[in-house]
Amino acid sequence: MEEIIAFCGLVCSECPAYLATIADDDDQRAAVAKRWSREYDSEIPAASISCLGCHAGDGDVFAHGLECAMRLCGRDRGVETCGHCDDYPCKNLEEFFLLVPDARGRLDAIRDSLQGDV
Repeated sequence: MEEIIAFCGLVCSECPAYLATIADDDDQRAAVAKRWSREYDSEIPAASISCLGCHAGDGDVFAHGLECAMRLCGRDRGVETCGHCDDYPCKNLEEFFLLVPDARGRLDAIRDSLQGDV
């Protein structure tokens, strides 16, 4: 499977919601909903576990993707990832990287590869 990198540097193609969606597996959806409901202290219904990655259209992303500042900004700017943005890294990303430092490593690597193209 081709690796799909989100605007923020997460790997969409490894996300349990994405995997449940492409497998069209309701048991996987239910397991993800249960786990995320517990982890995020929220009630997430299994039916909402449907996502084709943050580059998909609004109808094909998990609900959080519709309000994710990094996804919205990346789409507005027309960049492939935040690592492709002239303003990388921004305040939103710096805060996100505190929670997900691996995402920074991915985006830094993308950024470094682009600077090698100059």
